Amino acid sequence: MTAHSLTPVLRVLRSCLHLMVAALLALAVVRAVAGHAPDAPAVTATAAALCAVYAVGPRLPRLRTSTGAAALWLTAVALLWLVLLALTQDGVWLAFPMFFVQLHLLPLRAALPAVTVTTALAIAGFGLHTHALSLGTVLGPALGAAVAVAVVLGYEALYRESEQRRRLIEELTAARSELAAAEHAAGVLAERERLAREIHDTLAQGLSSIQLLLRAAERALPQRPGTALGHVRQARTTAVGNLAEARRFVRALSPPDLEAGSLPAALERLCATTARTSPLAVHCQVSGTPTALPTAHEVALLRIAQSALANTVRHAGAGRAELTLSYMGSEVVLDVVDDGVGFVPAEVPAPGSAAADGTGFGLAAMRARARALQGTLVVESAPGEGTAVAVTLPCPAAAPGTAVGAAP
Repeated sequence: MTAHSLTPVLRVLRSCLHLMVAALLALAVVRAVAGHAPDAPAVTATAAALCAVYAVGPRLPRLRTSTGAAALWLTAVALLWLVLLALTQDGVWLAFPMFFVQLHLLPLRAALPAVTVTTALAIAGFGLHTHALSLGTVLGPALGAAVAVAVVLGYEALYRESEQRRRLIEELTAARSELAAAEHAAGVLAERERLAREIHDTLAQGLSSIQLLLRAAERALPQRPGTALGHVRQARTTAVGNLAEARRFVRALSPPDLEAGSLPAALERLCATTARTSPLAVHCQVSGTPTALPTAHEVALLRIAQSALANTVRHAGAGRAELTLSYMGSEVVLDVVDDGVGFVPAEVPAPGSAAADGTGFGLAAMRARARALQGTLVVESAPGEGTAVAVTLPCPAAAPGTAVGAAP
């Protein structure tokens, strides 16, 4: 136990121990001088020498790190104590603080024999001066040694338990910090993925539609200015919608289409807008009794529908698409089916791969949205046979609200 690891309580106990040694030495000197003992000068000199040797010990750094140095110092103290004990019976009282010093500096296997020898010498010295041994003469030093051993062993046990608790607290604190860092990283990643899905399903799709409309307007000029103007107006309407979506990102609100009405109504508007801005004929229908869904479910279904229709317009080469929203009691199902060229779902490159070339994120984003709500998404397609996308979400108890009317 180093000086830096000492607790305030142990520092106080060490100070009290040093004061006890000084007080007992002073007592021996005062009693010898006051009693005009013939050995008073020798007692005074021995006590002074013992005090000096004892005072040097705590200032020796090697004393706390080397058992050999501690043993040499304790031997010097013990020899001077034996001289004092031979001169006066008051020296017997110094055995008690010596027990603590021996137990503190020596390992237990060496400290216990040293305490035993010190106890025997104290009893023998006291008997030498009184010329008799009584039960009290034997029990006094023996009980003192037993008390010293019990106190030191008890304190060491408490100290070890305190150190274990301290280490455990440090480990728990470190684990908590690592967990907080991991949760923060997971939160950042989840938010990044959420924003990526939102941008892909709204802003990116809107910008793609604007690009197609402006390209159509460019082809219509200058022979068909009326047609070109219609495309430009549709592009402007799409840009206004994209601006509303961008502002929603900043305010973290629900999609504007859902704020303006129910999910069936939002899907009706989506199909109408897609049919108006593309050559695709889109039909929307609702089966079952529409019920209020949690906002997260409505947002996910709307975004999946937007992404599926956008993929149909951009890649399928389809002439017709059917969007069906089915309320089935404990589940809600969204189906988007087209009559396009189809593809092999297993051959779609993963987003971010070298083969992806910026594509493939739509299907991954749709699956992630469904999975986040404990739902499933199935894509069925084959070359020349069109494509069917079906997402199924469980229907938890929604907010109060009874049936939700379909869009007009």
